Amino acid sequence: MRFGLIGVAIATAIVSSAATAADRNATGAIVAGDYQKAEQVLQAERRIFPRRPELMLNLAAVYRQTGRDAEARALYADVLKRESVAMDLLNQRVASSHAIASEGMSRLTQVAAR
Repeated sequence: MRFGLIGVAIATAIVSSAATAADRNATGAIVAGDYQKAEQVLQAERRIFPRRPELMLNLAAVYRQTGRDAEARALYADVLKRESVAMDLLNQRVASSHAIASEGMSRLTQVAAR
């Protein structure tokens, strides 16, 4: 299974399926820095699709950007417990959901160590 992903915006991978009119992965809101809107969209989508890694990774990015590292860490850990899936990056590369979650977790650890 392969999911779309917008690249390394705001120091964390932001996930998106092919551009959808509804922006169900909150990609536009995250890139625009509207984390409140992004969180609302992502939480609503997660009520419908609680196990989709792109939603978990985007919500983790929102949490990280809004200073909620524990919540971000929990979502990254949840992604790592599930099967890894390929995700398309905005820069035309591909990365696994596990690689993205591991990178996010690593960045949280680096920040905590400072």
